[in-house]
Amino acid sequence: MSDRAPWGHGAPGDARARVTAGIDIGGTKISAVLADGAGGVLARGTVPAPAREGGPAMADAASGLVARLGAEADVVVAAVGVGAAGVIDQAAGRVVAASATFADWAGYPLAQELSARLGVPVRIENDVNAFLLGELRWGAAAGEANVLGVMLGTGVGGAIVLDGELHHGANGAAGEIGHIPGFSDLLCTCGQIGHLETLASGTSIALRYAERTGETLSAPEIAERARADEPAAIEVFAAAGRAVALAASITASLLDLDLVVVGGGLANAWDVLEPAILRTLRTDAPVSGFPLRVVPAVLDGDVVALGAAALAAATAPYAIV
Repeated sequence: MSDRAPWGHGAPGDARARVTAGIDIGGTKISAVLADGAGGVLARGTVPAPAREGGPAMADAASGLVARLGAEADVVVAAVGVGAAGVIDQAAGRVVAASATFADWAGYPLAQELSARLGVPVRIENDVNAFLLGELRWGAAAGEANVLGVMLGTGVGGAIVLDGELHHGANGAAGEIGHIPGFSDLLCTCGQIGHLETLASGTSIALRYAERTGETLSAPEIAERARADEPAAIEVFAAAGRAVALAASITASLLDLDLVVVGGGLANAWDVLEPAILRTLRTDAPVSGFPLRVVPAVLDGDVVALGAAALAAATAPYAIV
C-alpha cells in the first residue's frame, strides 16, 4: 500500500490517476466505488452502516471506506458523491428527513462532514436520484433527456430527469412515485392508504402473497413460483406490474416523458413483472399517443454509487481519467 495520501488533490507532480468516489448509504450497509471518467469501477467495497449510532459514526464509516479504497488502488480521489436514503437538501448538503432506522440523521450536514474528513468536494443526493443519474450517464438511459426512474425494493422510490437534468421540485422531493394514492385500499408503510407501494414493493408482494396463501416467502422466492406457473404468485406480480405501468403512464402524461427505467431488487424479477407492464401500456398508454418505453436498469448493484460518482465528477477539481 502506498504511504501517500489516498484522497485530496495530490501533491504537485503526483502522477497518480485522479478518480471520483461514489458512496451508497443505506440503513444496513454503506457501499462505495472508485470510478474513472467512463464509469469503469476501479475498486469497490462495503461496510456495515452504524445507522443507530448517529450521523458522525456514519460519516466516519463512509469516509474510512473511501480512504481505504483509495489507498489500496493507489489513486487520488478528487471528489466524492453520495446517494443517501431520506429527503436531501442538495444545496445545503444535509439530510432533511429520514426513516426511524437512522438515529440523528435528519439535519445532519453530511456533505460538510465528509468533506472535512476527506479534504475534497462532496455532493449528496437522494439515493434514488443517484440511481437515475447513474443510468443516465452510463446505463439504460444514456443519451436520453426526459426519464422517470423507479426503484422497486423494500419500498418504492422515484426520480425524474427533465431536459437532461435532475428535477428536484420546490422542496427537493420530486419523484416520490411510491406514495401517490389510488392504487388499492391497503395501508401503506407511511400510514396512508392505497399508495403504489402497497402493491409494487418487495415487502408488499410478500404481504399480498401471504394474504392469498398463508405462506410467508420473500419476493425472490415468490418470483420463482411465478416462473413455475403458480397462480397466486403470478397474480401478485401481475398486480405489481400493472400498478407500475399505470404510475409510469400517469407520470409520462403529466411530464411528456418517453422512457422509464426500473431498478431495485425487484428488477431482478423483470421476466415476471414485464408481461403485466406491457399489457397495461397497451390499454392505458399516455394520452399523447407517443410510445412509452419501460425498461430494466442495467448497472446492477453499483448503480447508486456510480450515480453518486457521476454527480461528483461535475465538481472534481481535476480531470477524471
